[in-house]
This record gives sequence, C-alpha cells and structure tokens, in this order.
Amino acid sequence: MSDPFFTEEHEILRRHIRKFVESELLPHAEEWEEAGGFPDEVFRRMGALGLLGLRYPEEYGGQGGDFFASIVLAEELSRCGTGGLPTAVAVHTEMAMPPILQFGTDEQKERFLVPGIRGEKIYALAMTEPDAGSDLAAIETRGVRDGDHWVINGSKVYITNGCRADMVVTAVRTGPDRWGGITLFLIEKGTPGFTVAKKLDKVGLWCSDTAELVFEDCRVPASNVLGEVDQGFYHLMWELQGERLIGAAGAVAAGERALELALDYVKERSAFGRPIGKFQAIRHRLADMATELEAARQLVYATAWRHQRGEAVLKEVSMCKLLACQVAFRIADEALQMHGAAGYMMEYPVQRVWRDTRALRIAAGTDEIMREIIAKQMGL
Repeated sequence: MSDPFFTEEHEILRRHIRKFVESELLPHAEEWEEAGGFPDEVFRRMGALGLLGLRYPEEYGGQGGDFFASIVLAEELSRCGTGGLPTAVAVHTEMAMPPILQFGTDEQKERFLVPGIRGEKIYALAMTEPDAGSDLAAIETRGVRDGDHWVINGSKVYITNGCRADMVVTAVRTGPDRWGGITLFLIEKGTPGFTVAKKLDKVGLWCSDTAELVFEDCRVPASNVLGEVDQGFYHLMWELQGERLIGAAGAVAAGERALELALDYVKERSAFGRPIGKFQAIRHRLADMATELEAARQLVYATAWRHQRGEAVLKEVSMCKLLACQVAFRIADEALQMHGAAGYMMEYPVQRVWRDTRALRIAAGTDEIMREIIAKQMGL
C-alpha cells in the first residue's frame, strides 16, 4: 500500500497476517459458518503468532506496536470468508482488553492481559441489557457491596463471545447517579451465580457466538473491580473510541470484499450479448461504490492517526463509524443487487457479506447515536 499511515513494518505484518488468513482460516470458513462458530483453538493460534497483542506492551507479552497495527489486523481478517470471526477477535482485543490495560491494577493486568494476549483465555464486554441498549446509563444490573465482595443481580443480552468467554468485563449499576453510578467488573467464568442463559440466533455473523448472560446473587471479589467505582460509564466512553475506529476500519474492509465480489461477477455474467459490467449503469454505480469506499477509508486513516497522537477526536470517530458502516452495507446491498437472483442464494458469498455488514450499523453505537454525538459536538 502507498498510504503514508503505514510503514514497511506494517506491510510485513500485513503479509504475515494474510498468509495466516489464507492458509488457516479461509479454508474452514464454510465449515465454521455451518457449525455456527469457530474453535477456541483459533484464539490460541493467533496468540502464538503474536496477533492478539499487536498494540499491547511487551511486558505483558504484546508486540508493542501502534494503533495502525490493529487496523492492519482488522483489514486482513476481513478476508477470512466470514464476518463472525473478525468480530469475535475484535471484541477480545479491542473491547475487553483495552480498559484492562488503561484502568486495571498491575495484578489485574498480569491475571488477564497476559493470558488474553496469548489466546489462552477469551474475553467479552457486557453492556447491553434487554431494556438498555443505546441508553447505556439506563442499565439495571445492580451490584451491592458486601464485605470483600460485590453481589450482582441482573442480565445482559447480545453479548459477543458470551458463550465461550473466560471472563466478561461487565457494566453494573452501583450508585444512584445516572452517569456516575456505573462500575466495571471483571466477572470470571465459574463464578457462582453467573450463567450463560442461552446462545442467540442471528441473521448474520453466524461464526461468532452471541449470548444472554444472567447474574443471580453473583458474588464478585472487590479485587475484580476494574477502574474506579461509579466511574465505569466514563471508562466505557474512553474504550468506545478505539473500538469504533477499529470497527470502522473493519467495515471498510468488508465493503472492499463486497466490491471485489461485484467486480468479479459483472465481468463473468453476460446479458443481452455482453458482460453486464459493460453496461453504463453498472459501470457508473461501481465507480460510485469505489469512490465512497475510498472516502471512508481515508477518513478512518486520518482520524486513527490523530487518535494515535492523543488528540480529542470524538466527533471524527463518530463520523468514521457512521460513514464506514453505512457505506459498507450500501456497497454490499448494491453488490447483491448486481448478482440478481443469484445473490440471494446461499451458495454465493455476497449474501453473507450483505448479512454480516448489516450488523455494523447497530453494534458499538447505532447510526442514530453516532449522529447525536456528531450533532452535540457541533454545538447543536
């Protein structure tokens, strides 16, 4: 690539990841989609290859890289043939582990970051509840201090990696203040009172597990509080910036995959005596798709560069997430349309990209929430 945001080290990493994806992930995509999940061994293998700690400090087993190393991973994992696997990996590396690094104690970092980076343990982040999605401050899962423990009651829903997670970073209401009364807890599998209620069926992202979690008088050691008590909402607002940027980069990569599928198909499919890619309507729409995709990509890269420098880019991150996810789904939808009836058949991969990209406009903040953040940053 010729982008100024990437160094030769990034390109070496890209080739390394692409080789892994093409040889060890892509051949199993259909099998894992049909099975409704991929084996935990994938996490261990990625950990052994150093892919789960790309931007984590070397002292915890990471590679000590920068934010663009994680972008390279998100882009290359999109080539694995399923949207579920990159989603599951991103939840582990870009949602659950960053707040541990940022807000965790030394002991918590040793206990959770080290095995997480190795892929020996898998993590999830639990915020959403049946009656609290976009309105995070409305969560009702409650924690009450009892000596050296907190007793937690409530439930979480739509939790990616929820079925397989060894630990879940969980947002819990611990105080009366709407914004300042939320605390993050590191709740481990096997903790009495913590159960996976059920695995949820989804329209897309079949290769990732999504669960409903229940906490019934779940006793969590006070040492498992992550960050400051009652400051969890603000910790999550910090975490979401990196998550949304990586999600935007992955969305652009998914859109690129849909565009590639469309280009291949219109060159092969003939109608009225010539390949359909020769028709002006198709050619112009493909040109628009490529232009929209590149615009989203460059916005993501420029914002990631500023984020990496420590600049406050709340508005721009929200713009990235809004634009990239909308563009990705729009391109996937156009690509499916260009396939005609074939695109609606399960044997054609474009239908999977179409289903998987639809979730992007909901996860990690809906389109509507992104617009609200942007509007507020504009002083409206």
